[in-house]
Amino acid sequence: MFNIFSGGALERFSIFAIGIMPYISSSIIMQLASEILPTLKNMKKEGNVGRKLITKYTRLGTVLLAAIQSIGVATFVLSQKIVVISPFEFYISTVTCLVGGTMFLMWLGEQITERGIGNGISLLITAGIISGIPSAITLLNNLAQERPLLAVSLLFVVLLLVLGIVFIESALRKVPIQYAKQQNANGHSLNNSVAHIPFKLNMAGVIPPIFASSIIMLPSMLLNWLNPGSSAVGKVLSILRHGQIAYMIVFAATIIFFCYFYTALAFSPREIAENLKKGGAFVPGVRPGDKTAQYLENVVLRLTLFGALYIAFVCLLPEVLTSFVGVPFYLGGTSLLILIVVVMDFNTQIMSYRVTQRYEGLVSSRSGLK
Repeated sequence: MFNIFSGGALERFSIFAIGIMPYISSSIIMQLASEILPTLKNMKKEGNVGRKLITKYTRLGTVLLAAIQSIGVATFVLSQKIVVISPFEFYISTVTCLVGGTMFLMWLGEQITERGIGNGISLLITAGIISGIPSAITLLNNLAQERPLLAVSLLFVVLLLVLGIVFIESALRKVPIQYAKQQNANGHSLNNSVAHIPFKLNMAGVIPPIFASSIIMLPSMLLNWLNPGSSAVGKVLSILRHGQIAYMIVFAATIIFFCYFYTALAFSPREIAENLKKGGAFVPGVRPGDKTAQYLENVVLRLTLFGALYIAFVCLLPEVLTSFVGVPFYLGGTSLLILIVVVMDFNTQIMSYRVTQRYEGLVSSRSGLK
C-alpha cells in the first residue's frame, strides 16, 4: 500500500520512499483531535489564526511520524546485512533523507493547493497511483497471453467497479426544506420557497479506508521489523497479513467504524436543525428543533451504513481476487477509490474554474463597452 501511494518509491528506496502518508496520518489525527479535545476545538473556532496553529501542529506531527517510519525502514534495511557503513551514520543519513523527502512533498502539495487547482496532497497521491498503471497493464497483458479468459474477466470487473464508484460517488439524498410564508411591503403573502439539503451517499469520502489502511498495516510492519518468530505475538501478527481472512474481517470492520466515526465528527444534525430554525426553514412534516435534528440524524445513519458497506466492498474486492482467484491485481481498491474520487473532484474544479473565467471575461467586456 505504501509502495502504491508513493508511486513505487518505496520499492526503489528513493528519497520519497515513505511518501506523503505521514502528512495524511497527521492531518487525520489533527482533524479528529480538533473535534474531541476542547483546546483544539476552541482553536478551530478562532478563524484564520486558529487554522494556522492547527496547520503548524500538523506539520510538526508529520515530522514526528516521518521520523518514526524512517527509523523503522532503516532498522529493517540494517537487519538485511547489506549496509557497509556504521549504523549510526546510516540512521542519520536515512532519517534525514526520508524525512526531508516527505517534507518536500508536503510543501509541494500545499503550493499546488494554494496556487493550482484542486487539493495538492490528493493530486500527489493520484500521480503516484497513476504511475503504477503502466506496470499493471503489462502484467495484465502477460496474464492475457497465458489465461485470456481470466484477463478479460478481470478487465470487465475493473470497468464495472469504476462505473459503480462513479455512480455511487455521484448519488445524493436530497432532503426537502421549506421556508415559512413571508409578506411583502403591501401585506401580501409570498409563495413558499422550496429547497433541498443534499447528502452524499458516501459522506466520509476516502478518509476511512486511508486511516484503516494505516492502522491495519501497522501489525505487518511490526512483524517485518521486530521479527518475533514463532512466539505468540508473531502468530497473531501473521494472521493479519494480506490475504488472510482475519485481515479482511478486521479491515472491513475498521473501515465501517471510521465511516461512522468520521461522519459523526464532521456532521452535526443539531447544528443544522438550529440553523434551519433561525432561518425560518423546516423539513415538511417534521417539527423544527429536536425533531428535525433526530430526523436528519436518522437519514445520515442510514446513508452511512450503505456508504460504509460500499467502501468496504470496493476495498476488499481486490484482496479476494488476489487471495482466492490468484490474480495479480496490484491496483488496490483503496487506490482505485482515491483515484476516481480525486479525478472527479479535479474535473469539478476545472469546470468551476472555466465558468469563473467566462464570468470574469464577460464582466471585463461589459466594463470595456461602458
